[in-house]
Amino acid sequence: MDKVVSPARAVADIPDGATLAVGGFGLCGIPSTLIDALAGSGATGLRVVSNNCGVDDWGLGLLLRAGRIARMTSSYVGENKEFARQYLSGELEVELTPQGTLAERLRAGGSGIPAFFTPAGVGTQVEEGGLPWRYAADGSVALASPPKEVREFGGRRHLLEEAISTDFALVRAAVADRHGNCVFHAAARNFNPLCAMAGRITLVEAERIVEPGELPPDAVHLPGVYVDRVVAAGPAEKRIERRTVRPAAPEEN
Repeated sequence: MDKVVSPARAVADIPDGATLAVGGFGLCGIPSTLIDALAGSGATGLRVVSNNCGVDDWGLGLLLRAGRIARMTSSYVGENKEFARQYLSGELEVELTPQGTLAERLRAGGSGIPAFFTPAGVGTQVEEGGLPWRYAADGSVALASPPKEVREFGGRRHLLEEAISTDFALVRAAVADRHGNCVFHAAARNFNPLCAMAGRITLVEAERIVEPGELPPDAVHLPGVYVDRVVAAGPAEKRIERRTVRPAAPEEN
């Protein structure tokens, strides 16, 4: 089955209030073509699961700046000033989750596992509850995280974490064939396959689309069974999340 469609058609049925798993790791592997198409579709009140929320002027930051995201589940959000402003002013609900836990919650959701136990977060507010999910306009906590169930395995305490599955997933691959089999490059492989698995309807944008049979089976990172739509995307924009440089060395005479 040929799954290649236009970006606008790929996102056309994403409704207001939809839940989305969005790939990307820092600024690597962000499905920017699909995000741009979604920005043009008008869908709002979105509830997004993603490792981070892009930066102020790119990636999910575009939807955030337009007020289209109602809730974020993330592990790292430190490079987006607008994110911080909306969260602290009570405009945005935020569930912060340890990075490995977030990855496993997505993988479990895609594998049909409803929940699992992990030692990550034991003895912290992740276990005890009370992390601010949403602030009120006056700065008080309007909604806090609940305490988690704890069980002991092998003499060590573990927290119960629920799996994540979403209405849609937006993913970026380096290469995909027309049946949806995907290959990811380097760090883009960290969250994109997991988000693809967690989505009930998965949209993949690919820098290069090849014909079925061109990808060696051993090279496939994500089987096409997880993918519903494929979109052609141009080469990825190479953004630097935090530029760090050394002072120029003094010139020798």
